[in-house]
Amino acid sequence: MDYTKVADKNELMPNTMKLVIVGDKEVLLANLGGAYYAIANKCTHLGGSLVKGTLEGGIVTCPKHKAQFDVKTGEALAEAKIGFIKMKVKDEASYEVKIDGDNILIGLP
Repeated sequence: MDYTKVADKNELMPNTMKLVIVGDKEVLLANLGGAYYAIANKCTHLGGSLVKGTLEGGIVTCPKHKAQFDVKTGEALAEAKIGFIKMKVKDEASYEVKIDGDNILIGLP
């Protein structure tokens, strides 16, 4: 697996997230109390940018229709909602993160 440097540790404060680009993929990079995680940034419902949503307790909520994903695993935790209608969403792809000194690297398959 090839790893790409995407950020320095000091660029991402604890309990925040940011958008990084790895190759042709948009990736959400999250810092949860000093541990770093990466999942695909596009919501599996209608492609909303997850990094524009909220991060609370390791769960990112899509700003469009409130689907929720675990940033550690990419697992879909809550369905998208439009009015009273709920729609299932697929899990997000998750990516391996390595720390090399102050560098944050992401590996894509």
